[in-house]
Amino acid sequence: MRVGLLGHGIAGRVFHAPLIASTEGMDLVAIVTANPERQAQARAAYPEAAIVTADELFEMDLDLVVVATPNRTHVEYARRAIDKGVVVVVDKPFAPTSAEAEELVAAAKAKGVLLTVFQNRRWDSDFLTVREVLGELGDVRRFESRFERWIPEIWDNWREFGAPEEAGGLLYDLGAHLVDQALQLFGPVRTVYAELDRRRPGAQVDDDVFVALTHENGVRSHLWANAHAANHGPRFRVLGSKGAFEISGLDEQEDALAAGRRPTGSGWGHEDRTGRLGVLGGTTEVAVEPGAYQNFYAELLAGRVPVDPAGAVQALRVIEAAFTSARQNRVVEL
Repeated sequence: MRVGLLGHGIAGRVFHAPLIASTEGMDLVAIVTANPERQAQARAAYPEAAIVTADELFEMDLDLVVVATPNRTHVEYARRAIDKGVVVVVDKPFAPTSAEAEELVAAAKAKGVLLTVFQNRRWDSDFLTVREVLGELGDVRRFESRFERWIPEIWDNWREFGAPEEAGGLLYDLGAHLVDQALQLFGPVRTVYAELDRRRPGAQVDDDVFVALTHENGVRSHLWANAHAANHGPRFRVLGSKGAFEISGLDEQEDALAAGRRPTGSGWGHEDRTGRLGVLGGTTEVAVEPGAYQNFYAELLAGRVPVDPAGAVQALRVIEAAFTSARQNRVVEL
């Protein structure tokens, strides 16, 4: 499977390129990046891949195009890949708006193209563990999920840019994962309430996010994302009629990929982290499931859709409702 990768920033360099190169049956043949430093990094890491422009990539004989560029370009490049008639992977968020995302899904369907979205956090160790223990909690009443970081200074990156077309800020960035995971676990959402703030001096985008979802089945999801949390809350906390589950810390696969480790190595995805399952003092330690980012491209290679893009459209509708809720200070019905 001949693969062309658009973008060699954090998404392309840390996630997509290593995972593609580690997937037997995939060949990373072209990388697009205009940054000289990133070009040098790409040449050193993948000497067999050509460093090309976007126009040159779309002239190549490819089986798969991966869009890992800034959010403002996702729709443009995804459309070009669909028109080319090849399999398309778009990094999250799928598009700046749900309407544009729907147009991409329709275009891919009309063309008979396999289109999917890189929601890698579905294969996080802690999220896989939550899925495993849900049946032991009885009726789930509340789901809490957090991505909290300590980044007190604004950094020079498009994620910090305030123009609407950039789709910057934490709600689009980390919120795309938080919302997707909640939808995966508990299904469609009935109402959305959100509080979005800019806490750091000079911030152009939201860096303090709280979103409350009421799912159609009655479960309430409380989601947080923060760029200035000097002390982090639990990653997940799930409360049910028979007990609770809580786990802290973050999945280690991103750090492992950034450090040069690959899923082909022994022990990939295994962690010493544990969660706590039970009632009050009667909790037991639960080992986390192994993380498995490599499964995304393995599924794709097998001709299956690892992430249904229709789910990404639904997540964008929730994100848009959250922006409306925060702006108008009200609960939004979907």
